[in-house]
Amino acid sequence: MQLEPILISGHWSTPAEAPKTFNAFNPATGEALAALYPVSPWHDLDEMLRAGTEAAAALARTAPEAIAGFLEDYANRIQAHADELVRIAHIETALAEAPRLRDVELPRTINQLRQAAAAAREGSWSTPTIDTKLNIRSRLEPLGKPVVVMGPNNFPYAFNGIAGGDFAAAIAAGNPVIAKAHPAHAGTTRVLARLAHEAVVASGLPAATVQMFYRCAAPDGLRLMSDPRTGALGFTGGRPTGLKLKAAADAAGVPAYFELGSVNPVVILPGALAERGTALATEFAGSCLLGVGQFCTNPGIVLVVRSETASVFLNDAVAKFSSSPAGALLAPDMPAILKATAAHMVSLGADLLCGGSEGPSPGFRFQSTLLSVKGATFLKHPKEFQEEMFGPCSVVVVADDEDQLEECVALIEPGLTGSLYTATDGSDDALHDRLVPLVARNVGRVLNDKMPTGVAVSPAMVHGGPYPAAGHPGFTAVGIPASIRRFAALRCYDSFRPARLPAILRDANPGGLAWRLVDGAWTRDDIAR
Repeated sequence: MQLEPILISGHWSTPAEAPKTFNAFNPATGEALAALYPVSPWHDLDEMLRAGTEAAAALARTAPEAIAGFLEDYANRIQAHADELVRIAHIETALAEAPRLRDVELPRTINQLRQAAAAAREGSWSTPTIDTKLNIRSRLEPLGKPVVVMGPNNFPYAFNGIAGGDFAAAIAAGNPVIAKAHPAHAGTTRVLARLAHEAVVASGLPAATVQMFYRCAAPDGLRLMSDPRTGALGFTGGRPTGLKLKAAADAAGVPAYFELGSVNPVVILPGALAERGTALATEFAGSCLLGVGQFCTNPGIVLVVRSETASVFLNDAVAKFSSSPAGALLAPDMPAILKATAAHMVSLGADLLCGGSEGPSPGFRFQSTLLSVKGATFLKHPKEFQEEMFGPCSVVVVADDEDQLEECVALIEPGLTGSLYTATDGSDDALHDRLVPLVARNVGRVLNDKMPTGVAVSPAMVHGGPYPAAGHPGFTAVGIPASIRRFAALRCYDSFRPARLPAILRDANPGGLAWRLVDGAWTRDDIAR
């Protein structure tokens, strides 16, 4: 059987010696797909680092217009090959062709690339800063080394290592990318890599601006992260793997930016339950079960105060979960993991309200699962009841009163999002104001009267949070220009002659983008005008 090639140093290559191999699967049927992919040995990764280092030096001298042109050309090629991409991603992930893949995720991916192109061309992401009196100037610049990007299994386009947000941000900052495919959608990544390579050639960027491998042995992945030629890591995926990669990167001083999931607490206050409890049960179930629960912003824990309206909410939610069919999960081992996690929670005192078992064959399926736990029990085992269940599962914590609810909220672990639902008549406002600081200290995005699923590609978006949900609370994986700044080095030019300065740091700043210290006051050129 023919082995699929990797993209290395500007060309497609298959190993000279027979390597270990793997297949992707069709989650809807459980069948292995025909294409055979190599597990790259260290030799391949070493060559990618060598070529990426050369490309980084060339990219640092490349005009932003050329980098923007590549990103736009790549976006156009993805759009032109939508049918091919949707077909293969649907087979590899069982995600719906429409609206999920064709109408939502693929347009989002194209939009991210175009936003990154606009930011690269405009330049303000680099925050040029000029002290005219002392003739000291600084800006963010490329790292001068390749960035390694590893994407998750649940977003075959928008977080893909060779097309997603981390990729777009790293390229916009002027860095080459070494992308690792996710084994769950290796074929989709192969198509994206082909289109990216075509765009690199057409734009005239260095040949190794974009490289891609499918998989490597775990020790080689850690070695890649601890290699001094690696500029940074962008990782989205499971916590055990992410923390091992971070440890390897930290030991070598390699910046590691990751997003490792979250339970995304949703606190529904008493007035909101009394006012619209049935509607909230529908909204909660829709959010939790969306995409078979395989979102890092899935509402994995809901907190309420015990009352008659809370009981109605729970009953309505159980009805919604129970009537939902067992959807296909992305990985073969996920049904068993979810079953074991739910069973462990039951052993600690949770009530299994529905689901809890594998779904019917074929494919990798699990029943929509809802558990409930009393507030006092949650307080005894807060960590265990917040174990992320990456699937159609959630836990409802029922506190005895508002004070116990506050105790439970105070023990919520660091995550990506936190939501609070309140009554429209203001009756929940005082409790809301008590709880917001407890929620906000542990998440990157706080929501009011809104479920956490759905991450808009907006400059104001924060898709990050405290460790270990993310690698650093000051950065975001979504939202340009902020996401670009992760993959840049802050560099200062002290007492340079004007002609030697980067154009954006000269007194005659071409875009009027710089912050300047003039007569003791900071001002932005475009604001001053």
